[in-house]
Amino acid sequence: MQQLKNMLARDNVRGVVRSSSDEIIEFHNPGVKDLFNLVETRPHVLEGAFVADRVIGRGAALLLVLGRVERVYAELISVQALQVLQEAKIVVDYDKVVANIINRDGSDICPVEKLTMNVNNPNVAFERIKDFLNNK
Repeated sequence: MQQLKNMLARDNVRGVVRSSSDEIIEFHNPGVKDLFNLVETRPHVLEGAFVADRVIGRGAALLLVLGRVERVYAELISVQALQVLQEAKIVVDYDKVVANIINRDGSDICPVEKLTMNVNNPNVAFERIKDFLNNK
């Protein structure tokens, strides 16, 4: 996990996945787009994986549960995301917990955090996030 944390220190890296077969995948886009694409196209990579990310909200947490990751590190995590991961028995390390993830301009709660706020089923979250990303 320390290797993944170190990789987050690079400016262009938003998140890092180390699969159970030691494949390393970096996320470069803000938000959940890269994680969503991985869940959609290569879900086997996430099963048993370690993931380090700068920001994890509820939507990302539900995607990580859907992907069946083993361990997660977040520089910043929302209370709801932390609950989702802990309820799924995923080991979670973090630097800072906040009430909600805030959108990029700081004016409101992150839209993905909002649209998954009352969602407990990771498959439902996946479909809502898919619709959101397709309509962006």
